[in-house]
Amino acid sequence: MASTDSAKRQRVLSPEHEPPYELFYWPSIPGRAEHIRIAFEAAKVSFTDHSNAKDAVDLLISHTSNKGDSLNPPAFAPPILRHGDLLLSQTSSILLYLGPKLGLSPSHEADPDGIYRVNSLALTALDGFSNEVHETHHPIAVAMFYEEQKEEAKRRATDYTRVRLPKFLDYFERVLNGEASRGGEWLYGGRFTYADLVLFQTLDGVAFAFPKAFAKIKKSGKYSKVFELIDRVRGLENIKNYLESDRRKPYSHGIYRYYKELDDDSEE
Repeated sequence: MASTDSAKRQRVLSPEHEPPYELFYWPSIPGRAEHIRIAFEAAKVSFTDHSNAKDAVDLLISHTSNKGDSLNPPAFAPPILRHGDLLLSQTSSILLYLGPKLGLSPSHEADPDGIYRVNSLALTALDGFSNEVHETHHPIAVAMFYEEQKEEAKRRATDYTRVRLPKFLDYFERVLNGEASRGGEWLYGGRFTYADLVLFQTLDGVAFAFPKAFAKIKKSGKYSKVFELIDRVRGLENIKNYLESDRRKPYSHGIYRYYKELDDDSEE
């Protein structure tokens, strides 16, 4: 069982000499930092989430408005992870670093190139189910309000739910039917990795943003292995406990936003 394997890995993940993990992000919203949070939660490894601090914004800006230090260049934007002397930004870069430490990627000894394959899968999920989702409600400019680009947003969202979303779902269905999946339960190597977590979290967000369109796609039965994987991740003990806790931040005005007029429920 994946949850049993995860529990076994947890016992060797955080030796006493390890420095603490610290995460910096905007308060109130899950955003891209949620991929980091859910990785820690899956591995049951403690970390400090500074987005919950009273001075969360000041702490964050202190890392994005300086010149860095002798080891670390400044971060352009969050999420930001601090682990000892290391300061990392960019979601995929942080996950690439944490994967081996949290037991969420293949070991170098068993599969030297495995972590790069896992990272490719995670990046693809972030492209199709996160970056493109944000562009549905901000297709013209990030600095503009949604209300200033509603017409363009409707066109972009319609294309996303009818064309782009199925295209990426089809890709991951093919991944799960492929030999490298090793059985079709997990994306790569027959084991639970952070790529599975990224796929779960991004599709959970898509379901919030486009509930009618998403339900219609799920009902079609074309991507059964993808939805089985999502349910499998949701059912893992550590994930289930996290999702039911107050540590899980609700969706609001971040990447995943619900606008009724963008949710395509047509039969086309």
